[in-house]
Amino acid sequence: LKDAGFETFQADDGEEVLEIVHCEPLDLILMDIRMPVMSGIDCQLKLNELGCVLPVIFVTGHADGPLAVEAMKNGAMEFIQKPFREQKLIEAVQSAIQINSQRTKKHLQREATKHKIASLTEREKQILEALVDGKANKAIASQLHLSTRTVEIHRAHVMEKMDATSLAHLIKMVLDEG
Repeated sequence: LKDAGFETFQADDGEEVLEIVHCEPLDLILMDIRMPVMSGIDCQLKLNELGCVLPVIFVTGHADGPLAVEAMKNGAMEFIQKPFREQKLIEAVQSAIQINSQRTKKHLQREATKHKIASLTEREKQILEALVDGKANKAIASQLHLSTRTVEIHRAHVMEKMDATSLAHLIKMVLDEG
């Protein structure tokens, strides 16, 4: 992996994997099923308990069907048996990095949207909720006992604070956040 240009951190056992996950910025976890102190499956379960969402790739020379199924059910992205072609491992790592990058981007977008929603006034949140429900300005005005012009002003503030380019964009942001 180093020869292919990837930065790597090595752990000698499952407990060390858990330590590295807390200390280093990682894109994925590549580990063996059989490791000293804690098996790869046990380490994977512990990572899951800790809320770790990093993709996991298992590489092992001691695999059987049920073990592979268990690893995949626990969220492993790939299960590669030794001996393997180097290109297969590199492709699996590239895919895992891409998936992790997409997950991270979506997570950051959701957090940004939550922050933007939190910055809205209570009235703006009411307007936003009504817009997401598909209500027109007149219906929102009637529901909230406001003038249509007041709803339009609040709607403009919502669009600005949410950095929305259109009503469709605004609705997509809010729905993706949930």
